[in-house]
Amino acid sequence: MVDAYIFDALRTPRGRGKQNGALHEVRAVELLTAVLSTMQERHNLDTSQVDDGIFGCVTPIEDQGGNIAKTALLFADWSESVGGMQINRFCCSGLDAVNLAAMKIRSGLEDLIVAGGVESMSRVPMGYDDGPILFDPDVVGKINYIPQGVAADLIATIGGFSREDVDAFAAQSQQRALAAQRNGYFTKSIVSIKDRSGLIILDKDEHPRETSMETLGNLPSSFFDLGDVGFDAMALKKYPSVESINHVHTAGNSSGIVDGAAAVLIGSKEKGESLGLKPRAKILATAAVSTEPTIMLTGHVAAAKKALKKANLEAKDIDLWEINEAFAAVALKFQKDMNLDDTILNVNGGAIALGHPLGATGAMLLGTVLDELERRGQKRALIAMCGGAGMGVATIIEVC
Repeated sequence: MVDAYIFDALRTPRGRGKQNGALHEVRAVELLTAVLSTMQERHNLDTSQVDDGIFGCVTPIEDQGGNIAKTALLFADWSESVGGMQINRFCCSGLDAVNLAAMKIRSGLEDLIVAGGVESMSRVPMGYDDGPILFDPDVVGKINYIPQGVAADLIATIGGFSREDVDAFAAQSQQRALAAQRNGYFTKSIVSIKDRSGLIILDKDEHPRETSMETLGNLPSSFFDLGDVGFDAMALKKYPSVESINHVHTAGNSSGIVDGAAAVLIGSKEKGESLGLKPRAKILATAAVSTEPTIMLTGHVAAAKKALKKANLEAKDIDLWEINEAFAAVALKFQKDMNLDDTILNVNGGAIALGHPLGATGAMLLGTVLDELERRGQKRALIAMCGGAGMGVATIIEVC
């Protein structure tokens, strides 16, 4: 089995996913092209040596449709010989793109792949693809599928996480992200987005903000009304031991809606040596699972445990943990179930502060934690994502 190495990981800044966000004027193909072009320039990369491109995109229509992966590779002037594939494993897409690339390398059938993801949520809103899992009453009713926010509130209720608990986690995420941004921890891997005249549109994450427990505590519940129209009843049907759902999640303790793209260059050690690429980390193990689809946002725990088993490691062998903060209770459940110390989990904040550009987030998290491992002189990290319908994906990396 050939080892799969990470040679580089780049990302755009995250722009607020609204019409007044800095990246709203930038199309998804341009976001992905920016990181691809910088990847090529930074390493003087002969792109004809790249076998394939795999990129996640959760809403692949309109600006993001028509196989955005291959489209961006062509638009970025990469070799015509590079393939391109767009994948959708909901929020896990960006990380699973990296994992699929690693599997291709480990098989020995391919030698160098670029992987990652993109999502322009200001231009193509979440759910805009009108899928049956969200909007077909027959499908929704049969599989008992509820909105993710209601599922997160169900997790909080079952886990005993109060409004104060989730707000405190959100406040910490904001504080850590702002501190990391001010200290320049993200600058190594961020690709500035410029307009056609070369002027910078955005060069740092736009979503983090100063906040407090008081400010967070004044925000209304985001999902009470959805629960009240029937989704609470669906959740309670599946979990009859729960008397009622405590709707603790708000806009302040849920992941932010943002735009962004990321790319990770992965290959064999021998291919890297032939191209002058220095390995930064090795991918030790990957995992993809699916769990109960109503509560849905617990797959990251099962995926992490599966990846640890595949790597013959225990939780104590991991120096840093990076998980997607889809909702605060989702992160708190992961921390509780994995028995993790707060000081090694999402040390530079997470999606509550920085935002969650659906198809790109997993690749972004991998790059962020790799940078932090190197900065600290530490060895291993585990990255985990939960996703719709109960899915979860995890990756373990080890610094070279």
